[in-house]
Amino acid sequence: MNLHASSTIKEIRQKYNLQLSKSLGQNFITDGNVIDSIIEGAGIGPDDLVIEIGPGIGVLTAAAAETAAKVIAIEIDSRLIPILEETLAEYDNIEVINRDILKTDLNEIVEEQVRAGAFAGAVRIIGNLPYYITTPIIMQIFESGVKADSVTVMMQKEVAERIEAGPGSRTYGAISACVQYYCDVEMIAKVPKEVFVPRPKVDSAVLNFKIRKEKPAQLKDEKVFFACIKAGFGKRRKTLLNSLSGVCGLDKSAVGEILGEAGIDPSRRAETLGIEEFAAIANLVAERSTAGDTTHE
Repeated sequence: MNLHASSTIKEIRQKYNLQLSKSLGQNFITDGNVIDSIIEGAGIGPDDLVIEIGPGIGVLTAAAAETAAKVIAIEIDSRLIPILEETLAEYDNIEVINRDILKTDLNEIVEEQVRAGAFAGAVRIIGNLPYYITTPIIMQIFESGVKADSVTVMMQKEVAERIEAGPGSRTYGAISACVQYYCDVEMIAKVPKEVFVPRPKVDSAVLNFKIRKEKPAQLKDEKVFFACIKAGFGKRRKTLLNSLSGVCGLDKSAVGEILGEAGIDPSRRAETLGIEEFAAIANLVAERSTAGDTTHE
């Protein structure tokens, strides 16, 4: 069964009277080259465990199963479960879980598969993410410390460009800095809206996130680091002296001292800072905050 063929998708929708949900981002890929680029970009090997987010009717799932040792597909829409049972019937290395990815403990799944001896290689996460919850899904994966080697996902092209952007870029922002703290980011494909059924209003792109074994900076407190990033970009047009004032309860005078100690010009803006510079600021903020808490006690 050629699952990415428009005729197959039409046939399945008619057979199951499937009305696609815009809120769940149900747009199915009709181009085999895009599927190949995701599988190749993810670096899936024969010993690997693949966790797929939102399998839809199983197009990417089947392709992953052809290469991986085991595929766990997590699908929130219960209407798609019987369809997946049909489209993936020939594969004995696929398990479909009807669950919300945002309420799923991926480390628990990985540990279960380790105990079962289901794979001996790497853990790869793949998927075609719903546009409206792309960022929450990505950040939950990284913040949970999931024991995965890579994440390769398709998303709205504009969001992908923001995540991939570096310091000084017009599109560099809080999501860029936060994600790049956790991983190296590479865009592996740009996907036009014409290759989806139904056709979305915008183009997509595929990003590969290689999760860092070692972080690019040593932090005293990750929460303070992310708070500094959020504050800096929350007032994007303001200087660091102004945008960071109030972070962790520190006034403008304290922020000015911290920037001076870090060797960072207080007139710079957040979009010019790299991870290490944000880390230098955050570590000094953490020191001041801790000292303040101790004094208060």
